[in-house]
Amino acid sequence: MAQLVYLDAGVLIAAVRGNDELADQAIRTIDDPNLAFASSAFVQLEVLPKAVYHERTDEAAFYKQFFRRVSVWATPGSRLTQLAYSEAARHGLSALDALHVASAKATGAIELVTTEALSKPIHRTTLVRVRAVALGQ
Repeated sequence: MAQLVYLDAGVLIAAVRGNDELADQAIRTIDDPNLAFASSAFVQLEVLPKAVYHERTDEAAFYKQFFRRVSVWATPGSRLTQLAYSEAARHGLSALDALHVASAKATGAIELVTTEALSKPIHRTTLVRVRAVALGQ
């Protein structure tokens, strides 16, 4: 049975735009047959509109293909935003990072995969395990 993970926007961006070890790790994560994916409208809003606006059709197609593979979607609403607010206040998270953490928790993902450095506040959360692909952790 595949493990459910939540990828933040940085992982998707690295996979489609990158050409280094970070991109390789992001692609390996996305292509891992042992993983299933959770996501949210927040990730979609981070990646799709700019790709569409700037007519980066291959990039937009990559994102759309990934989102078709998502098996569990977080439901935006007051419960999710309250959880995000609490986590942001507790650990100093940015608004979007808090929404990603709350979304990962709400979907039942076993981990949130990010490109954020270990020094970033997202790694302080205890709601869900956070793994940085850049560091292979």
